[in-house]
Amino acid sequence: MIIQDAPAKKIDIDTEDDVRLHLAAVYRLLAHFDMDDLIFTHASARVPGEDAFLINPFGLFFNEVSPASLVKLDFDGNVVGSGRHAANAAGFVIHGAILRARPDVNCVIHTHTRAGVAISCLADGILPMNQFAIEFHERIGYHDYEGIAFNLDEGERLDRDIKGKIALVLRNHGLLTVGATIPAAFYFTYYLEQTARVQMDVLSTGRTITMPDAATIGTTMQQYTSARDPAAAGHRMWPALLRLLDTNYPNWRD
Repeated sequence: MIIQDAPAKKIDIDTEDDVRLHLAAVYRLLAHFDMDDLIFTHASARVPGEDAFLINPFGLFFNEVSPASLVKLDFDGNVVGSGRHAANAAGFVIHGAILRARPDVNCVIHTHTRAGVAISCLADGILPMNQFAIEFHERIGYHDYEGIAFNLDEGERLDRDIKGKIALVLRNHGLLTVGATIPAAFYFTYYLEQTARVQMDVLSTGRTITMPDAATIGTTMQQYTSARDPAAAGHRMWPALLRLLDTNYPNWRD
């Protein structure tokens, strides 16, 4: 008998207040795990029942983002409701395009980490050289660099390059993940970052790399929850991550 994990219990995120809370958690976790970039980069989440999404207020560190400070935008780039902050223009181009085109996606996370930017400059991209990387094998798109994402027409090409994928390498730029849920998108971001860090560490040694064979890669891919049910990814760990925030940053929900 092979012992298998119990199915993950999915977290209910059904209202705008729920989305605000859990998206704010994403920002705090990105800061906690050193995946932020001062006030730049962004994560977004769709507002249930509306043609709108939430994104960070431009000018705040990620460890300053709270549920109330998130900015609501419609898909024309207009701020919905009142707020003290504006949104990042590049954030609207990237996130608005993907969320508009992908009704199966409810959260998008984009990072500029050192390892993520480094791996985005490699012609080979991400290699299935370890257990972290295998989960993303054949599930990653690549988008050629076009400069800072200020041009609205780039959104069409971003959507083209991530179609049917869970992650996107923005060449010479950074990484991006999408999820049907907020926990799923963060799960993919966390492990894509680990993938990038490990690959860059391995390449820096200059030693011969041992690669798993194709059959093992294929079998391992199917062992991941995210391969069988992408929307369930991350839900097992999400309550523990919220406890981490509550313990270390007790006012983050305010």
